[in-house]
Amino acid sequence: MKRFWTDAIAVPAAGGHGVALDGKHLRTPDKRPLVVPSRPLADAIAAEWRAQGETVQPAAMALTRLANSGLDRVPHWRPAMLDEMAGFGGADLLYYRAHAPDELVGRQAAAWDPPLDWARNRYAIDPVVTRGLMPVVQPDGLVLRLRAALDGRPDLELAPIGELVGGFGSLILALALVEGELDFAGAWAAAQIDESWSVERWGEDAEAAARSAARRRDLAEAHRFLTLLVDA
Repeated sequence: MKRFWTDAIAVPAAGGHGVALDGKHLRTPDKRPLVVPSRPLADAIAAEWRAQGETVQPAAMALTRLANSGLDRVPHWRPAMLDEMAGFGGADLLYYRAHAPDELVGRQAAAWDPPLDWARNRYAIDPVVTRGLMPVVQPDGLVLRLRAALDGRPDLELAPIGELVGGFGSLILALALVEGELDFAGAWAAAQIDESWSVERWGEDAEAAARSAARRRDLAEAHRFLTLLVDA
C-alpha cells in the first residue's frame, strides 16, 4: 500500500482516543473506529503512521496491529483464545527441566524457580515440575485458575498477552511480566535459557539469530503496548 496521508495525530474519540490521518479517523480492518483508552498509546500508534515512508511497511506497525487484533479479532474469538493461553499454563516451559548438565540445570532453576514460586502464591496453584520432555498431568483446577487470571482482562490486553505467551512458550512468564514481577529483559532471558545454552555450546547461525532478534522485537512491542495501554 502506498502512503496516502501527510500527517497522523492522536485525537479525542468516543470512548477514548483515536488516530486521524489528515483529519480522517483511522478504522480497523473490520471498519471499527480505532479507539484506545490511553492517550499515550494513541500517540504511539499515530507515530507509527507518521514514520512510514512512501510504501507502508506493516511489520513496522506492531502497535497498530495489536490494536486491530484487540478490537476486531479478540471479541470474536475470546473463549478460544483464553483456552489456548491457559493451555500453555498446563504445559508451561517452566515445568520441564533438563536432566543434565549441572550448569544448565542450575541456570534453569535460578531463572525459573522464582517466577514459578510467585505463580504458586499468586494463583494458588501447585504445578508438577519434571525432568525431561515427557508430558505430565497437572493437578485438577490448575488450568482453570490460570484461565481465570486472564478472563477478566479487557480485549485490548489479551491481544498482546497472547503474543507474549506464545513467544515465551510460557503463560507463567507472561503473567509475571504483565503483573510486574519480572521486567521484559528478565522474562526474555528466562524464556531463552535453553537457546542461550545451545548457542554457547554450538554457536548460532545467522538465520537463527535473525529470527530470535525479530521475535524479541515483537515481544518487546507487545509489552510496550501493555505499558502504554495503562499509562495515564
